[in-house]
Amino acid sequence: MTTNRIVRITVSQHRLPLDPPFPASWDSRPRRAFPATIVRVEDSAGRVGIGSGDAMYGFDDYRDLFIGADPLDLERHSAVLDNINFHAGRPWPLDVALWDLAGKIRGEPCWQMAGGRASRVRAYASSGVHRSLDGMGRWAEHCVARGFPALKVRFGRASLADDLAALAAVREAAGDGIELMVDCNQGWRMPWDTQAPWNVEQALAVIREVERHRVYWVEEPLHRGDYAGHAQLRQRTGVRIAGGEMTRDPHEFGALLAHDCLDVYQPDVVCSLGMEGARRLAAQIEAHGKVFTPHTWGNGIGLAANLHVVAGAGNAPFVEFPYDPPEWTNERRDFPLTRAIDIDAQGFIELGQAPGLGLELDDAVLAATAATDSRYE
Repeated sequence: MTTNRIVRITVSQHRLPLDPPFPASWDSRPRRAFPATIVRVEDSAGRVGIGSGDAMYGFDDYRDLFIGADPLDLERHSAVLDNINFHAGRPWPLDVALWDLAGKIRGEPCWQMAGGRASRVRAYASSGVHRSLDGMGRWAEHCVARGFPALKVRFGRASLADDLAALAAVREAAGDGIELMVDCNQGWRMPWDTQAPWNVEQALAVIREVERHRVYWVEEPLHRGDYAGHAQLRQRTGVRIAGGEMTRDPHEFGALLAHDCLDVYQPDVVCSLGMEGARRLAAQIEAHGKVFTPHTWGNGIGLAANLHVVAGAGNAPFVEFPYDPPEWTNERRDFPLTRAIDIDAQGFIELGQAPGLGLELDDAVLAATAATDSRYE
């Protein structure tokens, strides 16, 4: 009897020109291109799984660890990728591709493989642009009209007063029936940004101000490794504390749980742990009475991977949906795919019964956007 094996892994780089540019609030330089790394894993029956996320730099030295292996041995693959994660760059897009391939082999959607709790997830709109007060209000009104139950506002303007004014404008425009979250973006820095993150007292002062606007959570108010500081914040405020989007290793998440640092855990499966690791972590987070709802600021493949894990294994009231038109639209975000992911009128994303992630690559677009590296320009 012929045993199915992995026969090929290919990694390609692509870059979508952005005109107008995307002025991401966390980046001082407007982004003039959106890069995407596409990973394809093919088995001996000709089936192909797809993944995306980090650039996969350094992976070529480890490709042989997967060629000839059983594509369904997802636990083994996750363990090997965790080792590679230590020695090289973050290789988790391959884990996503392996899950997609396994779903196609088994004839199951990934959400079913992850635990099968639900086939749909409700989304919250995640902003990415520091707009004027009128602009923030219009964004909020648009998102509410589209059906989003919650909105996330990013801080980081010239002053805290400016940030608070933007939050107030969003609350006024959205109304009291919508949940609001605030992202302080203190957990990590862009490569050139050497500014120190907030300390506990600075973060607490911000939280005291945003409490008046009834926020659902405050995200990344401290550096991701400040375990003692996070624990203090949780003791000194009733607002939920969220974080973990760039936390990389299982033992770090264990430390966050042990120190009771967070109410909301946000690992992105294409940046840390992969789908297999995130599925296991979601169970640990729920056992501690906390919420697992990932960061998703990549393209539609990474978004789908996170949605499938949450639907199958998580307990999230809603999941991040990057959405800030006209600079950040579903079509820009999901350019590698034939169809962009979107919400219904109630803010739900239906994942369906298609095997794997249920996605299809747009080969013509990928050919037109082929690149040699992963840069935002």
